[in-house]
Amino acid sequence: MTDKDYMERAIELAKGGIGWTNPNPLVGAVIVKDGRIIGEGYHRRYGELHAERNAIASLTESAQGATMYVTLEPCCHYGKTPPCTEAILENGIRRVVIGSSDPNPKVAGKGAGILRAAGVQVDEDFMRKECDSLNPIFFHYITSRTPYVIMKYAMTADGKIATKTGASKWITGEAARNKVQKLRHRCMGIMVGIGTVLADDPMLNVRLLEGKSPIRIICDSHLRIPLDSQLVQTAKEYPTIVAYATDLNSDGEASVWKKERGPVQEVRLQEKIGKLEGLGVQTLMVSNGSGQVDLKKLMEILGEQGIDSILLEGGGILNDSALRAGIVQEVQAFIAPKIFGGHDARTPVAGVGAELPKDGILLEFGKATQIGEDLLIEYKVRQVERCLQES
Repeated sequence: MTDKDYMERAIELAKGGIGWTNPNPLVGAVIVKDGRIIGEGYHRRYGELHAERNAIASLTESAQGATMYVTLEPCCHYGKTPPCTEAILENGIRRVVIGSSDPNPKVAGKGAGILRAAGVQVDEDFMRKECDSLNPIFFHYITSRTPYVIMKYAMTADGKIATKTGASKWITGEAARNKVQKLRHRCMGIMVGIGTVLADDPMLNVRLLEGKSPIRIICDSHLRIPLDSQLVQTAKEYPTIVAYATDLNSDGEASVWKKERGPVQEVRLQEKIGKLEGLGVQTLMVSNGSGQVDLKKLMEILGEQGIDSILLEGGGILNDSALRAGIVQEVQAFIAPKIFGGHDARTPVAGVGAELPKDGILLEFGKATQIGEDLLIEYKVRQVERCLQES
């Protein structure tokens, strides 16, 4: 086997931590001696041992003189666990092959430097592209302190997310829907707008046997979320955040509209907030000054709470706002082999739209994958500054 084979094994091991390590990175490690793998491991869950220490814990013989292949630069600081550089040196590993550099200022070249200073041969940037592809979420979060946002939508071949009557279940097949469940497991948060809540009364949880449900985030400028909605009623089981933008008046009060199963009623803002929080919902006042939720400010607040990633499953209005706010890093478009037609049928991104082709938001193609009968196309948002322009 070659260096490439061993690093490919480390990459596969790292993927075992998907959905469980946030906001830590995905990391895999393999220890090789005399052409044999004598230990391997990966970072399994946040707060538990890192990949290097798990690999050392699995050793079948002494690692004296061995080579370690690790997908991310070993840490050299005390966090939830002791530095991995210490464990590498204590076990006499003489060569370390590193895939990705760690952008965390606490590490950033220091881990490799400590190993070199101790006489260890360190090879950096080996299969870096492949290793970097494991951690776009971590790299974005650790450098910006805001969540990495993936905008996901399912549409027909003619670009519709619902029929002219508003019906949208189901556009894609079961295999694609299972893929979405894995996406929910991968991300720490999931975000929708109040329109989706009022129309569908969703749960926004993960329906996998061994999956982690994300923190549910609802953008609800005028605090219209029904108290009897599934999201509110299950907020003590699944963490739920409602961001609103309704300001209090000079008397310290404001009116919001309550739309539950009965007639629409006017209620006081503080009363609604009190009831929501009593049911376990966290409320956040995040106004842009124009009566709408300030999405950029919301991302900063969520980042401060340790939320490193969000799956945006919004409708056309929220998707448009998110793109124009410049908070989206990735787009995942599921395309079904069917056509709805109709000029009134909804599309993934609403709003006024671009006036000229040159004004469109530019994407960078990632990859295309067939999932059952459907097609998943993944893009990176290439020109974020374009998003900041008002349509």
